[in-house]
Amino acid sequence: MKYFAGNYDVAVIGAGHAGIEAALASARLGCKTAIFTINMDAVGNCPCNPSIGGTAKGHLVREIDALGGEMGKTADECFLQSRMLNRGKGPAVHSLRAQIDRRKYSDTMKHKLELQPNLELRQAEIVDIEKSDGGYLLTTKMLAVYECKTVIIATGTYLGGKIFVGEISYESGPDGIFPATELGKSLKKLGLPLRRFKTGTPARVLKSSIDFSDLEVQHGDEPPQPFSYETENLGENKVDCHISWTNDATKQVILENIHRSPLYAGKIEGVGPRYCPSFEDKIMRFKDKPRHQLFIEPCGLNTEEMYLQGMSSSLPEEVQLKFYHTIKGLEHCVIMRPAYAIEYDCVDPLEMNATLEFKSFPGLYGAGQFNGSSGYEEAAAQGLVAGINAALSVLGREQVVFTRDKSYIGTLIDDLVTKGANEPYRMMTSRSEYRLVLRQDNADERLTPLGHEIGLISDERYEKFLKKQEQKKEEIKRLKSTVISPCDAVNNILVSRETSEITTGVRLIDLLKRPQLDYEALKDVDTDRPCLDPNIFEQVEIEIKYEGYIQKQLKQVEQMRKLEEKLLPKSFDYREIKGLRLEAQEKLNKIKPLNIGQASRISGVSPADISVLLIWLAQNK
Repeated sequence: MKYFAGNYDVAVIGAGHAGIEAALASARLGCKTAIFTINMDAVGNCPCNPSIGGTAKGHLVREIDALGGEMGKTADECFLQSRMLNRGKGPAVHSLRAQIDRRKYSDTMKHKLELQPNLELRQAEIVDIEKSDGGYLLTTKMLAVYECKTVIIATGTYLGGKIFVGEISYESGPDGIFPATELGKSLKKLGLPLRRFKTGTPARVLKSSIDFSDLEVQHGDEPPQPFSYETENLGENKVDCHISWTNDATKQVILENIHRSPLYAGKIEGVGPRYCPSFEDKIMRFKDKPRHQLFIEPCGLNTEEMYLQGMSSSLPEEVQLKFYHTIKGLEHCVIMRPAYAIEYDCVDPLEMNATLEFKSFPGLYGAGQFNGSSGYEEAAAQGLVAGINAALSVLGREQVVFTRDKSYIGTLIDDLVTKGANEPYRMMTSRSEYRLVLRQDNADERLTPLGHEIGLISDERYEKFLKKQEQKKEEIKRLKSTVISPCDAVNNILVSRETSEITTGVRLIDLLKRPQLDYEALKDVDTDRPCLDPNIFEQVEIEIKYEGYIQKQLKQVEQMRKLEEKLLPKSFDYREIKGLRLEAQEKLNKIKPLNIGQASRISGVSPADISVLLIWLAQNK
């Protein structure tokens, strides 16, 4: 028999990376919050790679931290090795990536949830959700009923989860945990359009069974950089990673057994991620490529499990072992956990507003892989936004829309709710047209004021941020006013860096504009340099060297902002506008864009359609 167990302002279903950020944000904003998980030992679990960050993903983690989220801080607390990726390229694509201790990360996040005021962590499977006068009623498998003003669905890959390893398949969530099977039926009954996606993970192998002697060593950066703006010192890197390569023998094993892959046998109906394919998919799609790279990464300090990044597979376990044994260093490896594919239910994100609230279900939000994305970082970013907006809704405050010109978070969400996701969505720097101004080094400058306004950034932290901004302003002023006179010491530096000597006094800012020079090169002649946070020097140098490009991009931002200011009616039948093509009418009616800018990014809405909309807006002010 069902029984009433309590009520909450915000209920979060799922305690993965999305659910954690959502629950912490709403609780910190003063809402009575509950977070439900099928298994409390899986809170903050990292079922795939033991790392946080990476290309574009590092940007998301920095932005989460700048807004007051938790992922960056916890990654710093659990880091094993830290590296800045893409250093050989421009600053727009520099991205931090850290190997983490996955069990410590999970334990740390669980403890933070337990200690958070206004938040209750509960082990319970939600099996039913239905509307009520006060919001929504959630029913657990134990028949407890909770009334909640708002609900955030963050089910990850558990919703209808099904594991595939060769010819074997069974219902399960990741890492052998029970799936959420009944909730999916309830969501369909409620009216949410669900579909099937698929992802996978490589095997974990025993460290002592790997021969590291001839493998390429991948060291961390010294000193390692933290994700969080509040982390002052990470300490030293604790581990190394290693690199190996596949070969013709590896490819041959795959080709001989491809018929045993459930993906190619037609047993998997879910759509997989294009940018993170299984290893057998790589072989079939790139048959002419002689070899593929893989990274051997530790899963933690207190485990002997090693993660084989780049070797995701759904082939039978004995085939996995066979092709691993063809790879240098893995000739005698022992599999501790086999690779697998997992299929799961997710929702069509076109059904959501940019606040991550469902258009047809006020008070119901989605976040993470449930929204059709992939990755820990994408999930955490959406969880933070959903948690903020659910709380603001309860508090009677205006919800927040993150825009493309201010954040990768805004780009991620705008892509999902405007363009949809036909496959698991992965964040990449190429997805942002404003990536030179959305760098990972200036995430605090872009978002910390908003985090403070929302209420997630304390006054103390905000004061430190303002002080840093003032120091940056003063440093630029100093560079403009400091003149370096010609002398042997200066010209020796210039010659050694293969740039022209000076014969008259030159402002320090003009020397820094030279591509061959940087702060480090000029330290011996820049005698009045203040002692500042190295990140300030990094930001200043980037803004000086790329000033022209940044200004050009800021003009593009301003042009798009003018289109974003041209608001469209929230409820309107676009079939009434003459001149709009039929496809444009259908897409506009389905997505209901907030403004002309968003409308221009909808697939199927042409520039001619936008012109028609602009004329119609001018006539119907």
